[in-house]
Amino acid sequence: MCGILGVVARSPVNQLLYDGLLLLQHRGQDAAGIATSNGKAFSMHKASGLVRDVFRTRNMRGLPGRSGIGHVRYPTAGSATNEEEAQPFYVNAPFGVTLAHNGNLTNSDQLKEEMFRRDRRHINTESDSEVLLNVLANELQAAAVGVSLDPETIFRAVVELHKRVRGAYACTAEIAGYGVLGFRDPYGIRPLCYGVAETDHGPEYLIASESVALEGLGFKFVRDIAPGEAVFIDIDGNFHARACAPGATLNPCIFEYVYFARPDSVIDGVSVYDARLKMGEYLAEKVRRELWAGEIDVVMPIPDTSRPSAQQLANRLNLDYREGFIKNRYVGRTFIMPGQSVRRKSVRQKLNAMSIEFRGKNVLLVDDSIVRGTTSHEIVQMARDAGANKVYFASAAPPVRFPNVYGIDMPTRAELIASGRSDEEIRIAIGADALIYQDIESMKQSVRDLGPHLKVFEASCFDGHYITGDVSPEYLDRIEAARNAATDAAEDTGPKAQMNLQFSMLNADSR
Repeated sequence: MCGILGVVARSPVNQLLYDGLLLLQHRGQDAAGIATSNGKAFSMHKASGLVRDVFRTRNMRGLPGRSGIGHVRYPTAGSATNEEEAQPFYVNAPFGVTLAHNGNLTNSDQLKEEMFRRDRRHINTESDSEVLLNVLANELQAAAVGVSLDPETIFRAVVELHKRVRGAYACTAEIAGYGVLGFRDPYGIRPLCYGVAETDHGPEYLIASESVALEGLGFKFVRDIAPGEAVFIDIDGNFHARACAPGATLNPCIFEYVYFARPDSVIDGVSVYDARLKMGEYLAEKVRRELWAGEIDVVMPIPDTSRPSAQQLANRLNLDYREGFIKNRYVGRTFIMPGQSVRRKSVRQKLNAMSIEFRGKNVLLVDDSIVRGTTSHEIVQMARDAGANKVYFASAAPPVRFPNVYGIDMPTRAELIASGRSDEEIRIAIGADALIYQDIESMKQSVRDLGPHLKVFEASCFDGHYITGDVSPEYLDRIEAARNAATDAAEDTGPKAQMNLQFSMLNADSR
């Protein structure tokens, strides 16, 4: 999962992009980058780390221009520690293009082969985002008549890109001397929207992964970019849009509503916060059916994402709601961290249980989801150590039983606690006295209640249905083998490298 921005303004955009990336920091903490354009020349700075650490005053001064793109990276394909794979990526031919990508391609290997043998393009990294950039550059070259571009030519290139590329992708790109392009895959899996700010010198446009970035920067949200649609803002501030994938359908990733997106964002017409409240309502009904509410003394969220669901659950069941865990905001998202040992250690550094809220009570803990189970087991034990009498656990999302191949870092079945286990076996594994999961249909209905236009979701990690239709068991076996090989290689780098990796991850922003 990553965060992307693209802007065309009437004044320098370096500070605007920096501030926007801060608002999207929750979408990626591994690396950050900005590329700006001053006429036909690009300036770029990117590195591993948080936005506040990557950019210094000297870096900002080196990013002139009134248009540009930005990216925060949470790696799903390629190497988590390879600084060369920080984005944006850049190619200088045929026109000079920078690109920032959120998502994951499912036919990246095939495209690499095509790039080498047919298109005569060389890919320097293992990142599928560099592959996507080269496909775009190649299609721009094929669509262009002569040595110049216009919006229609750019949209024709995107049409051809959609025909070749499979998977999830929301992108911003800048073409040197022409303007900023934004486009979304034909399934609308990853989010993308745009807004406008009226100035005395004319309108300014901003494209972003989430609406919160628009509002935080003073832009008025206009709308989400439709599945298969491309928008192009030229350097004079003229806006163009075109549907570039006939038959495109909207299938947003439901995990955005469950966990990834900020609660103050609106994605595809649905408030993330309201969706989480709804999830709490449906979860309350299941708790009412399966666990006698009279046995519960207090409801507590696992900070921060689960708060709306926990609050609504407590309200529906007329139970006390308390904050029993205090969060250290200087420890990274344990979901993103590599390696079980790093995650397990970081949970204790990240959360502290207040004994006064637990002692002698039957506690219902509510979390947004259970992925690997490491965090859940540690939290249940912390509650017991703090004096809880009984510890019940409820998940606002269903069991995560399948890999995700569209941009969420949980690709191996062996890492998923729910893969091949019953709910009772999971309960025993995390050490809870009772475990209640949200139903898949209730989770989906939580979002549909607020957005009836959303008929189908990308929910493969819950239901095993891969919306692009090209994910086979053999494909899953290949990506798991590649991930395991990468993990083995990381473990062979020695204790010093491992210590540095753990240090960098533990100092990432909290979720």
